[in-house]
Amino acid sequence: MCGICGIVSARLLERIEPVRRMQRALRHRGPDGGGEFHEQHVALAMRRLSIIDPAGGWQPLYNEDRSLVLVANAEVYNFVELRRELEAGGHRFATHSDCEVILHLYEERGDGCVDRLRGMFAFALWDCRRQRLLLARDRMGEKPLYLYEQPGRLAFASELKALLRGGVAPFKLEPASLDLYFHYGYVPEPATALQDVRKLPPACTLSVEIGPWRVRQCCYWDMEDTPALDGDPVERIRAELETVGELTLRADVPVGVALSGGLDSSVVAALAARRYAGRLHAFSVGYPGRPSYDERSGAAALADRLGLAFHDVELPTEEMVEFFPELNYHRDDPIADIAGYGYYAVMRAARDAGVPVVLQGQGGDELFWGYPWVAQCVSECERKTAALAGKPQCPGGPTADRMVFYDRVPCFQAALAEARDLYAADFTTSLKDADPLDLFTFRDPRPAANVRLTRLICQTYLLENGIAQGDRLGMACSVELRLPLVDYRLVETVIGLRKLQADHLLPPKAWLKAAVRDLLPEEILSRPKQGFAPPLKTWHRALFSKYGSNLCDGYLVQAGVLRPEAGVRLAGGPFPQGVVVPLSFKALVLESWCRQMSTAAERSQNESKTDAHCAVCV
Repeated sequence: MCGICGIVSARLLERIEPVRRMQRALRHRGPDGGGEFHEQHVALAMRRLSIIDPAGGWQPLYNEDRSLVLVANAEVYNFVELRRELEAGGHRFATHSDCEVILHLYEERGDGCVDRLRGMFAFALWDCRRQRLLLARDRMGEKPLYLYEQPGRLAFASELKALLRGGVAPFKLEPASLDLYFHYGYVPEPATALQDVRKLPPACTLSVEIGPWRVRQCCYWDMEDTPALDGDPVERIRAELETVGELTLRADVPVGVALSGGLDSSVVAALAARRYAGRLHAFSVGYPGRPSYDERSGAAALADRLGLAFHDVELPTEEMVEFFPELNYHRDDPIADIAGYGYYAVMRAARDAGVPVVLQGQGGDELFWGYPWVAQCVSECERKTAALAGKPQCPGGPTADRMVFYDRVPCFQAALAEARDLYAADFTTSLKDADPLDLFTFRDPRPAANVRLTRLICQTYLLENGIAQGDRLGMACSVELRLPLVDYRLVETVIGLRKLQADHLLPPKAWLKAAVRDLLPEEILSRPKQGFAPPLKTWHRALFSKYGSNLCDGYLVQAGVLRPEAGVRLAGGPFPQGVVVPLSFKALVLESWCRQMSTAAERSQNESKTDAHCAVCV
C-alpha cells in the first residue's frame, strides 16, 4: 500500500521539485521508502508501505522492456490467480508484488486491464511508447485519487494535502461544495471543497495523451448494471463471503481486525479467524467508566471465542479534544463525524502493536439495509412511482424524478431550513441555483428503487464518510485498511439477487445474518447497531468549550462564507433535539479544516520560494 502522485504536461517539465514535495507530504502513507520516475513530459513518485513482497516489491514497477512504468496505491487480492495466468501466457515477472500484474494485464488488454482486478487500487501507468498516462480507481472507491487540471497540465495525488503541500493546487474554497457539506456533513464525490480540485470517480479510468493533448475519462463499472441473479441468497452470499474472507488475508505482514462488537465487524473477524495462518489481532475502543454504549466487553468475549489476541484503547475526552485539529487535517476532506477519533485510535493501536493491515466491517450497513431509514425510502419511492403511474407527462422531453432519500434525514432537513441563513450575502449569491437535492434527482426512466438507493447510499455516506475517513485515518497511522464487505463481487451478488428478490421489507441485514448464523452467537446477531459510538453530547460540549470561539470572526467569517453574527451564534454550539450532526459541529469541523489546510498551502508557497532561490544560487 502506498501514496502516489505525479504531474503530466504537454510542455516539457522544467522542474520536478513540486512532485517531490508531494511525495514528502505522503510519507505517512508509505514510511518504508519511496521511488520516482520522470521523463520530459511526466514525473511520477510514490511512498511505500510494504505489505506484499516487502523485500522486492519496490516501485516504480516496469514491464519486461521497461516501456511501461507503474506507481500504484493498491492491493490486488486476486494477484496469485492473475499471475499464474499471465505467466502461462509468456509474461515474465521481476518481483512478487501484487501490483506487477497490472502492467502485464495492460500489455494484454490496454485500459481494460482494470476489468480483471479484484481489490482496491488507484494507479498511474505511463506508456513510454505512446506518451500516454493512464489513471484508474477501483470500483467502490476504496483508494482515493485527487486531480488538479489546467490547460495542458494535470497533477494527481493520493491526498488533497499533497496537492497543497506540493504547491500545485491553490487553497481556494468552492461555494457549491461547501453548501453540500453543510447539508451532508461531507462533500459528495467527485467534488471537493476546493475550486478546480476533484476526485477521479470510483470505477473510472482517465487517460492523458501528450500530442495532441487529450484527456478522456471513462466509467468501466456500475453496480446497477449487474445482471439479475437467481438462487438462494443465503448460499450465494455465504459463498462470496468465504471467498473474500480468504482473499483479503493475503499479506506478508501481520493482519488484525477492528472489532466493535457489532455484526459487521464480527462477521469479518469470524471469517478471518477461520483462515488466518497465525494469530489474528483484534482492536477495540471504549470510554472512561465503561458506559452502556462501551462495547469492549462484547468485543473481548467474541475475540476470546475466536482465539484472537485482544487489544483495547480507552478514549478520554480531553485527549480527543486536544487531537481535534490534527484529526481534521488527517481526514483530508472536511468530514463532520465526531466518531472519527475512535477509528483513528484503533489504527494507532494496531500500528503500535506492529500490525500494519487491519480488516474492518464498513459496508455492511449500506449493502444490507442496516439503516432502517434507507429501507423506508425504498417503500416511499415505490409508492411515489405507483402514484405517478398513468398520469400524463409534460410533452417535449424527460421529466425530473427526485428519489426519496437524504431529505428524510433530520440533519439534512435542518440544513435545508437553516443553512442559507448562516451564509454571507455574496456567498449565497455565488451559489446561484445550486440545489443539494440534485444529488438524488434523475431523469426518466425511473430505476428500481431498491437498487438505485443501494447505489446512492454507497456512493454518498459509505464512500465519503466511511471509506474516505477509514483510508485517511488508517494511512495517517501507516496502516492499510481492508474492507471485505465492499468487495465488488459481493456487491454484484447482493444487487443481482435484489433485482429478483426484494429484501428491504425484511428485518435489517436479514440476508447477511442468515448467511453467517453458524459463525456467530445469537447475542451478536440480535444486538442493536452500535459501532464505535462515542459520548456524543459530552464530546460536543468539550470541543466547543475549547474551540467554539474560533468561529467568531474566524476563517469562515473572514473568507465570506458565514455572516459574522452567524459565526457568533454557532460558536455557542447549539445542538437541536433530534439532530445527530448539528450545523454548529459541521461549522466547527470546517473551520478547523480550513485553518489546517490553508496553513499547509502557505507552507508550500514558502518552500517553493526557497527552492527557486536555491536554483538561482546554483
